[in-house]
Amino acid sequence: MKFSLICRLFIGITGLLGACTSVGPGKLFRPASPHEQYAQSLRDARLERTALGTDWLATANRALKDSILINVPYRESGYFSANRPFALGYRLNGQRGDKLIIKVEVEGQQPVQVFIDVYELDESNRDPDRLASAKADTNQLELEVRRNRTHLIRIQPELLRSGRYTLSVTREPILGFPVQGRDSRQISSYFGVPRDAGRRRHEGIDIFAPRGTPALAAAEGYVSGVGTNNLGGNVVYVSDSKRNQTLYYAHLDSQAVQQGQRVSVGDTVGFIGNTGNARTTGPHLHFGIYSFNAGAVDPLPFVRRGTGPARQALVPTETLGDSVRISAARAVLRQSPNGDAPIVRVLPRASAFTVTGGTTSWLRIELPDGARGYIASSVVEPARRSLRRTTLPTGSDLLEAANNQAAVIETLPAGSAVEVLGLFGSYQLVRQANGLTGWLAQTL
Repeated sequence: MKFSLICRLFIGITGLLGACTSVGPGKLFRPASPHEQYAQSLRDARLERTALGTDWLATANRALKDSILINVPYRESGYFSANRPFALGYRLNGQRGDKLIIKVEVEGQQPVQVFIDVYELDESNRDPDRLASAKADTNQLELEVRRNRTHLIRIQPELLRSGRYTLSVTREPILGFPVQGRDSRQISSYFGVPRDAGRRRHEGIDIFAPRGTPALAAAEGYVSGVGTNNLGGNVVYVSDSKRNQTLYYAHLDSQAVQQGQRVSVGDTVGFIGNTGNARTTGPHLHFGIYSFNAGAVDPLPFVRRGTGPARQALVPTETLGDSVRISAARAVLRQSPNGDAPIVRVLPRASAFTVTGGTTSWLRIELPDGARGYIASSVVEPARRSLRRTTLPTGSDLLEAANNQAAVIETLPAGSAVEVLGLFGSYQLVRQANGLTGWLAQTL
């Protein structure tokens, strides 16, 4: 098969639309994700045996294992090349009630499909189980978090495409706020606090508002109960069948719905009061959530204010793919973009590497030996100004990379003048008078 035909098969592959995949031992089968369909189409065409196909599949798996921990809201930018398969994994602490909004914007000369997959890790933060995937025609995904677990996001573009991307991850509440004109800043009593001298715990949140303020349906569903009890006074139950849970409204001054009535988000179900055991307090809504399989759960994540847009300033476009070096006496390469993240390596002054993405504060870099991580932008500088000039005492091979297996760009004769731009291990990044740059073994 000619290479041109291989390229045509790589581009725009979408086959196996009806394929299915297993999601773990003993679990039901679900439709294959666009990423899995694409990977299977490579295998069907036997393209996984090519270097490019093998690298694409291996890169996808590595992104699941070598993911970085981020805090939401988060965004960063980077660049991927058509010549080298690319994938990234991001871990975050998902809390039940959160809705994660993941977007990947791509700028390139050609349209690019980016696969977005979200996984849930087990209690030991291993064994990723795919929860959701972006549709094949969109670079955006929204996911409602159903369990308090670490979640992993993997992004990977299709083969033979280049572009600059911007990833953003934000959080919004799953439910609408249950009191008109209020938000989570008006919550004054939280889930789990002791009640009745410690004999029970508070199974909800209290939201204070003037008497008669409308209490609103926080989810679409139907009214499963309207009544009165000793603790809650006038109460309403709304069944949120989409999420297998019931919303509980208590201490109402009066109810505004009937049992069996369908409600939409924002419909009035009653009016704020202080009936039941709240007679000695000011008017407020006790709002609770009861899961069909877990009992009372904390309502706060379901209704708290969203994070708003991610505001991290992005790394300048001209920096992406550029060679930079350590300007301080030493610098710390970390696993994630914050000063408390685990240390990958300590780098000495003049260490040279490539910027692959990040923000203006934290650069995502790749060392010449393939190690990756984040480094504070305050300790690096462009590897453009010469550290020193020297003349080669003997003929030397100018290499594409800092290892002895790298391809030779050209062989420089003895007496060649070069400028040293950076260091890595036993190699030096040098530039010739004609501007050609490469690596030389440190025999100077």
